[in-house]
Amino acid sequence: METKHRLLVIVGSVREGRFGPTVAGWFAAQARTYGAFDVDVADLADVTLPLELPAVPPKYAGEHYPRPAGMGPLTAALEAADAFVIVTPEYNHSYPAALKAAIDWHFTHWTAKPVAFVSYGGAAGGRHAVLHLENVLTELHAVTIRDGLAFPAYYNTWQDGRPLDPEAAGYAKALLDQLSWWAAALRTARATAPYPA
Repeated sequence: METKHRLLVIVGSVREGRFGPTVAGWFAAQARTYGAFDVDVADLADVTLPLELPAVPPKYAGEHYPRPAGMGPLTAALEAADAFVIVTPEYNHSYPAALKAAIDWHFTHWTAKPVAFVSYGGAAGGRHAVLHLENVLTELHAVTIRDGLAFPAYYNTWQDGRPLDPEAAGYAKALLDQLSWWAAALRTARATAPYPA
């Protein structure tokens, strides 16, 4: 029996009244139904994420990088994951500060792993935030997935925890098809040889 890939769905917003857990819950259910992933959800609102970073970047500090104890479960989940889906809103044409802090505290955990995006917002559906995230994660040697999900005007297009668009589940499957392919390819590659970062 083929081993399932480990997928971590990250709720990127910590703002009061946020919609992120609703979107993440729906997408995690889609991923579990898809069947190729063991799915976990990490909510950044439950994580200690100081904005002040230590002087030595984690790329050079190795295993001795000092992270707050409250960050432990997130660090372990990122380390164990074969693939990520980041669920993000768009704030002022970009993504939340808590999400940037989570990425920066875990400089090496994204290397040679695939990352897909599910975004929500106003008219753009969070796409500006995703463009910025793609730039950041490419710098950290992650592989960003082309087909994401974007939910414009989410406040009018969701009901009872689900998007009203009948095509949404199909778009989620397209994302998961690509994410599953990359998760398998990159897991095999990481097992074969160290990534030349």
